[in-house]
Amino acid sequence: MPVLTKTPSDLVVIENAAPRVKRERDPRLDFFRGVGMLIILIAHIPDDAWALWIPARFGFSDATETFVFQSGMASAIAFGSTFDRAGPIALLACVVQRIWQIYWAHIAVFVVIASLMVVAGNTPYGNSYVDSLNLVPFMRDPGNLLVGLLTLRYVPNYFDILPMYMVMLALMPIMIFASRLHIVVPLLLMALLWIGAQIGYPMLSAEPWSDRPWFFDPFGWQLIFYTGFFLMRGSLPAPVYDRRVMALAVAIVIVTVPFAWVQFQEVYPFFKHAAESILFLTDKTKFGALRFIHFMALCYVAVHLVGEKGSLLRGPFVRVLTVVGQQSLAAFITGMVVAQAIGIVLDRTGRTLATEAAANLFGFGILVATAYCVRWFRSSPWKS
Repeated sequence: MPVLTKTPSDLVVIENAAPRVKRERDPRLDFFRGVGMLIILIAHIPDDAWALWIPARFGFSDATETFVFQSGMASAIAFGSTFDRAGPIALLACVVQRIWQIYWAHIAVFVVIASLMVVAGNTPYGNSYVDSLNLVPFMRDPGNLLVGLLTLRYVPNYFDILPMYMVMLALMPIMIFASRLHIVVPLLLMALLWIGAQIGYPMLSAEPWSDRPWFFDPFGWQLIFYTGFFLMRGSLPAPVYDRRVMALAVAIVIVTVPFAWVQFQEVYPFFKHAAESILFLTDKTKFGALRFIHFMALCYVAVHLVGEKGSLLRGPFVRVLTVVGQQSLAAFITGMVVAQAIGIVLDRTGRTLATEAAANLFGFGILVATAYCVRWFRSSPWKS
């Protein structure tokens, strides 16, 4: 429709304004992110029996791959569109702002959980909660290690995902600028960084007194982050449904089970020895090649099971998990804290089928409540 404006003389047409078409968000992205948040919570609760049945127990990849891959896809929507719309300066500003937010979220999570461990004291078995997360060195020398914490030279294992995420985000302007030259260029950079991680270079130190690296090497894990990123950008073609590819993906998922399922390996030691012989291909720190292959096969199966463009994703349960997925960073941070609190409570009450079910369901409820609360605040209803 023409847009009219009044002038002293008359009404004149100044331009033809076409409405901006908002890109439809793929429902599969947020739904599976929400599922991933629940799985990550279960995995983080200490000694949780439910963790024996999460996907990580039956394959090489786990919810970490889901989180990182889909974070890459979400970043393509948020940051890629910023670059397309407003250019490189806006992209750099947007990335810096996000890294700044995640940095302080990382510091806050550490302070809250470390405080929780101190207040909790000892387990009923006499062990220190502080020691359970290897925080004793920090308590002994908080002055020096506080500097290490702020400069990311001190990254205890439980607190390593967000630092990895920050480094991967910092690589984004390079990857986007490289993609403007040719799509092969960022793919080559991704491959070179991943190969460097496999041979131990560059390596980021996790503590000042040793050579222990970050548990999640960002230069290895960027491979799956930017695979999701460029798939969502359309630079990489999304694989369409093909019965042969589906059969291959299902076969990969099934074949890997004996090499990952510990209970199965206890009965058949051959698979345990075989799994040990391929550890360099399933290494979680460096993101081994078989983790990538397994996750992409699992992803292909899951994406096509929910129908074209997620057409089968309906109902209240899906809607709730979608909201959790949309607020995944808030859900993830909350889950890290809640998981430790739940572990402490279970130590006091005892781990039975009933208490663990109640604890896990309570944790799910906290994540859902957090997601809805954050969504409400981000909508700024007070401005209406």
